[in-house]
Amino acid sequence: MAIFKVPELESPLNLPLSVIICAKNEVRNLKKNLPLILNQNYPDFELIVVNDCSNDGTEWFLRDLSLEHKNLKIVTINDHPRFKHGKKFAVSLGIKAAKNENLIFTDADCYPTSVDWLSLMQRNFSNQTDIVLGYSPYEIKGGVLNMFIRFETFFTAINYLSYALRGIPYMGVGRNMAYKKSLFFKGKGFASHMHILSGDDDLFVNQNANKKNTKIEIHPNSHVWTVPKKTFSSYFSQKLRHQGAGKAYKSKHKKMLTFQVLSGVLFYLSLIAFIVVNGPWWIIASVFFIRMLSQIFVYIPLLKKLKYIDLIWWMPLFDFIYYIFIMLLSLISIFRKKVEWK
Repeated sequence: MAIFKVPELESPLNLPLSVIICAKNEVRNLKKNLPLILNQNYPDFELIVVNDCSNDGTEWFLRDLSLEHKNLKIVTINDHPRFKHGKKFAVSLGIKAAKNENLIFTDADCYPTSVDWLSLMQRNFSNQTDIVLGYSPYEIKGGVLNMFIRFETFFTAINYLSYALRGIPYMGVGRNMAYKKSLFFKGKGFASHMHILSGDDDLFVNQNANKKNTKIEIHPNSHVWTVPKKTFSSYFSQKLRHQGAGKAYKSKHKKMLTFQVLSGVLFYLSLIAFIVVNGPWWIIASVFFIRMLSQIFVYIPLLKKLKYIDLIWWMPLFDFIYYIFIMLLSLISIFRKKVEWK
């Protein structure tokens, strides 16, 4: 991915699009972000907002906005004491309401970098390409937590984007991705994993993507930014929810990712064991710095492409913390069963 050349936007065939957003008590984010989507430089698209049992004034805001924008379509889900559902139900209703074949997804708390977002995502669709994986970074804020969230997001992004380029697509993020409506129904939607609360994005890609039908889009103007969590507890809860979907990945993908994590964990465990037994300091330092320099050499162009170059000096620390964090998530997710979307 470091040598992947991002093509510039030319004059693509502007196929009609349906943009789908699911929102539950997100009126503040909708007020801020919907205008940036409705004002995209794209001639033919509809914006479908699924109002999922909101009680914060979302309904009235969307009604007023729809009077100004005829391409805004509202799907409303009313709360029911006996029927509880997750985000997949809301996404499914949004897809069913879409009139167009090509669908683009994002979240209520996300906003596109530029007015060319839709054009850049759409240009990848073809008779062979059914899925387009985009990139969605978190906003740069102050504090160590923000930097670690962005590091983890960067690490995840280069993983799934790089594997997709190698013909092994295994996940995507719903903050910025696209696929065809016909693919959704051909694969029976979320039926095989509807019992898993998360996974409307990564599990769908995991089950339906292959080396022939998937492309990536990382042009700087195609990025979709979002606001990161402000507390560790909220961030950790979010990651636990996502962790549940990983258990349902295809076996080959789980083995691939497990090997990758274990290699990092074993590296640091070996380094710690060598320190404990008073191994020569120069060997310990040499091994560590060789690994770090190799990573920095590979990551610098990627950090520039993905707008996170400020993280370069924090990599030695965050690389170590990352593997501890992943191990902790994995252990806790084994025993934690109940998670919620909102």
